[in-house]
Amino acid sequence: MLENLDKIDKAIFLFLNSLHQDWLDSIMQLVTSTTAWIPFYVLIVFFLFWKFKKYALSILIAIGLSITLADQFTSSLMKPIFQRPRPCYDEEIENQVYNYVGCGGRYGFASSHAANTFALATLFWAVGRSLEERKKIAWTMFLWASLVSYSRIYVGVHYLGDILAGALVGAGGAYLIYWVFKKLKIKPF
Repeated sequence: MLENLDKIDKAIFLFLNSLHQDWLDSIMQLVTSTTAWIPFYVLIVFFLFWKFKKYALSILIAIGLSITLADQFTSSLMKPIFQRPRPCYDEEIENQVYNYVGCGGRYGFASSHAANTFALATLFWAVGRSLEERKKIAWTMFLWASLVSYSRIYVGVHYLGDILAGALVGAGGAYLIYWVFKKLKIKPF
């Protein structure tokens, strides 16, 4: 069964990775870059202080804990345990992979980019329940997390399975942090 899932994952990856366009390559290279999103993260900090005022700091701590949990769970635990090569290192398909940003670490299961972005989106959704704009904010954050995650397939460094597992880890980790903060009655949780 795992062998069949692996074949399906590779087929989906090769299809999605082959959809590249010259005009889109530089955009996806920017989307997949962590440092390119620094202005976006700064805007999030300002938004939190604008909307939540004195509670913004506790939200930022929860965000930091959620992202750290998601990142460490995928990078320090899952990747060494599963040791699934990234598509660009997979001897079976590496010659078919469109990769122009470098391959990164040898293992890709699960995607830390997906885990981190979905952790942020999930926590934003959870704490934003008191905001009128909650649906717009949630859709925007999950759309952003999906775009960043897809960019990892586009540049040839993750399978869809890596992305889905990372997204689940990120969302689950963020919800766990949210639940702990809520149980501890830390405002605004």
